[in-house]
Amino acid sequence: MFDIREDDLSSEQTRALLALHLSGMRDGSPPGHSFALDLSGLKQPGVTVWSAWRGDRIAGIGALKLLGDGGAELKSMRTHPDYLRQGVGVALLEHIIAAARCRGVRRLSLETGKGAAFEPALALYRRRGFVNGPAFADYEASDFNQFLHVSLA
Repeated sequence: MFDIREDDLSSEQTRALLALHLSGMRDGSPPGHSFALDLSGLKQPGVTVWSAWRGDRIAGIGALKLLGDGGAELKSMRTHPDYLRQGVGVALLEHIIAAARCRGVRRLSLETGKGAAFEPALALYRRRGFVNGPAFADYEASDFNQFLHVSLA
């Protein structure tokens, strides 16, 4: 079981996991195709970050970015390498979906890449009902990225 809490991004563990996430997204994406939010992006109004903890160790992070018109975007999902395949992603995703519903979100979307590095996360999203669909917000479709959506209505 994990303790999931809203995160103010001030802890060293959270910042280290976020740095790992950003590095992984840059390394696994063609130049100009990584849209992961950095620390300043995650501190913007309309963005909420949660972290999952087991004891005093961070196990994962995830964020929700409100888009307006009943939509929101799932951002910055990352499990700490020490906690892979232990249910962190599922726990965070369910927590974020519940929070989105409480905020009146009717459609949750995400942008991600293609390739082996993205397959574990894609499997998680698809098991939860996300399906491929069109680009949203300010994103533009490319050969590398893909867009998934789930209705929360």
